[in-house]
Amino acid sequence: MFMDVVVFAGIATVLLMISFFVGVAVFIVKDQERHDKKAKSGRGRSQMGLS
Repeated sequence: MFMDVVVFAGIATVLLMISFFVGVAVFIVKDQERHDKKAKSGRGRSQMGLS
């Protein structure tokens, strides 16, 4: 395969998309852990919509 600028740009685009989705997944996992810890402590707002 001839390594052209377009090939490098395509590979870079795929790597950036993969890193973006990995970052989103890491954020979701950390946020879920934070919410689980908050729910166990009893502090925070109720899920019923009451303040």
